[in-house]
Amino acid sequence: MNKKEFANKVYDIVKDIPLGKVATYGLIAFISGYPQCSRMVGQALHHAPDVLNIPCHRVVNYHGRLAPGWTDQKRLLANEGVCLKENGCVDLKKYLWDFAPLDPFHGPNRSSL
Repeated sequence: MNKKEFANKVYDIVKDIPLGKVATYGLIAFISGYPQCSRMVGQALHHAPDVLNIPCHRVVNYHGRLAPGWTDQKRLLANEGVCLKENGCVDLKKYLWDFAPLDPFHGPNRSSL
C-alpha cells in the first residue's frame, strides 16, 4: 500500500469517529490493518487537506494527550462535550470510541477496509 492509499484509509476511518468521542493513533492504525503504523497515522492527519474536513481533533495519543502545539484541539473537543482530566488528557475510559461491531473472522465490519 502506498502512502496516499494509507492516508485515504486513515481519513475514512477518522471521519467515522462520532461527535464527542476520540480515538488514538494506535487504534486508527489497528483499524486500518496496519497496527504498527501509528506514527504514519499522525503524519497522514498532519497533512490532511483542509477541504476534506477530517475531524483530526478527535485523535489523541495512547495516554489521551492532545497534539503538541495545536492549541485549537482542546477547544474543538470541548465544543463536542469532551472534557479533559486535570492532567490535560482526555479520559479514554469515558470518551474512547468503541468502533465495534467487529466481525471476528474478517476484522472490522467496514466496507472501506
